[in-house]
Amino acid sequence: MTKKQLALEVIERLKKEYPDAGCTLDYDQAWKLLVSVRLAAQCTDARVNVVVEDLYGKYPSVDALAEAEVDDIEEIVRPCGLGKSKARDISACMKILRDEYGGNVPKDFDALLKLPGVGRKSANLIMGDVFGEPAIVTDTHCIRLTNRIGLVDKIKEPKKVEMALWKIIPPKEGSDFCHRLVFHGRDVCTARTKPYCDKCCLADICKKVGI
Repeated sequence: MTKKQLALEVIERLKKEYPDAGCTLDYDQAWKLLVSVRLAAQCTDARVNVVVEDLYGKYPSVDALAEAEVDDIEEIVRPCGLGKSKARDISACMKILRDEYGGNVPKDFDALLKLPGVGRKSANLIMGDVFGEPAIVTDTHCIRLTNRIGLVDKIKEPKKVEMALWKIIPPKEGSDFCHRLVFHGRDVCTARTKPYCDKCCLADICKKVGI
């Protein structure tokens, strides 16, 4: 079985296992996902979803958040960790959205990468979830699972994993595939315990190598 054939089989099995898998960050506007994904660095999505309720309660728009003092933002987002740098990035990012994009999130991958605190993972998440564009989000679950399954060969650098997956994952499947890897990585192919291979829908085709 080639890597592309393996990828298609993994995609189909995960679709059946997690038919409704989607982004686990709560948002109803694009700028809110931009904020949440910055807060999610080294923090659980569940905690971010709680913290942003207070943040958006006090600053309910791009303009309001752009006008906020960085120290006030930091006070609210501190439970997510790295409060100072996250608050600084969020403030700067909202100012750019306000001043350069009319309060909107740009629908352009390279433009997203130029925003403070936005890397390839975040930009791909925005492109896939907000704009419905082809995207591959190489978070820790994606990197761990694609190595174990054998879709990539002992590659740990996020960008290199992303580039390798673009070669074998159909573009229209990338975003949902990565969301399903998150669910599978949390429930079955775990990082902090031994993977639960006995209840894994991929057990018979998984290479069980990598990280």
